[in-house]
Amino acid sequence: MPLFIGLMSGTSLDGADGVLASIDEHVDGCQVQVLSAGHVDFPENLRSTLLALQHPGADDLHHEALAANQLATCYAACVRQLLTSAGITSDQVVAIGAHGQTIRHRPELGYTRQTNNGALLAELTGIDVVVDFRSRDVAAGGQGAPLVPAFHQDLFAAGGLRVIANIGGISNISILPPRGSHAVPTTGFDTGPGNMLLDLWTQRHCAQAYDRGGQWAASGTVNAALLTVLREDAFFRLPGPKSTGRDLFNARWLDQQLTHFGNLTTTDVQATLVELTATTLIDALVTVAPHVNEVFICGGGAYNTFLMGRLHSALAARGSTATVQSTLEIGVPPDQVEALAFAWLALRFMARTTGNLPTVTGAHGTRILGALYPA
Repeated sequence: MPLFIGLMSGTSLDGADGVLASIDEHVDGCQVQVLSAGHVDFPENLRSTLLALQHPGADDLHHEALAANQLATCYAACVRQLLTSAGITSDQVVAIGAHGQTIRHRPELGYTRQTNNGALLAELTGIDVVVDFRSRDVAAGGQGAPLVPAFHQDLFAAGGLRVIANIGGISNISILPPRGSHAVPTTGFDTGPGNMLLDLWTQRHCAQAYDRGGQWAASGTVNAALLTVLREDAFFRLPGPKSTGRDLFNARWLDQQLTHFGNLTTTDVQATLVELTATTLIDALVTVAPHVNEVFICGGGAYNTFLMGRLHSALAARGSTATVQSTLEIGVPPDQVEALAFAWLALRFMARTTGNLPTVTGAHGTRILGALYPA
């Protein structure tokens, strides 16, 4: 089977995840074998620059260009790690799919911006590089996100209705009809913040990158009044297709919501933010897939034991008997799913096959996604 590399750095801004995988597509879905997986932490100066670029600032073009170069260097380091671990040479890999780092996402204004330097990455690795997967969908009137439901359907669809929930910095869901069924289309959309606000609050008050296992949040108590205020944001009432990111759910947004809650403990705020992630995701899921039997979680949120428990409780509170499990239970570790999706998107581009789902993004039709930088 042909070999592809997928590289993903998401809204959590912790680093680059990569996979080297053999991927083969069939009429009834794709087969994937991961040969190696890797992660490269972002240097602190790159992370701080990428955070600063989320908002307008002085000399943005210059700072973005330098960040793109540094990001490509991190991506190249991850590629070397993957090749070395698998004992594979660069000439054996068909292409790299590199998502880039989202610094603006405004599909309602007709653009999305994932900073990256595909030319430099091709130069550093000697492998064809496919980048800029969102722009063509946006040009076709779509949200440009989420892009992963098409991959989820290809890889994870089974005999019954399934939901794949990706909880990275932002949460999104993919509603997968039974494989081979044409009565109901695959759908999906962003549901709101995932780990992003949790990580932000943890970094601010604990001097840690994230709340490992949700232990800090578990020591707090959900504040019902604050949760109500947080859930009043208009985004949660929008129907899909919809997408979001740091343009909305950021430190400024959170601080504004906390204006009248200065007497809360930091642990209570963290517990409430976990409840926000869990309840908004489950509300969206139950609205569009009330009869789902299986929910599988990928992304960093799958490792947050407290959050996983709150997701299950939120489902049960809505009368659902669906199980909540990690995607590891269906063969793929949760921290590999998104990187695998961009390896799959690279395969689709190289085959000149469409990669979006209009039922997910709202685009006018299916499109070939990406732009190529040949080695």
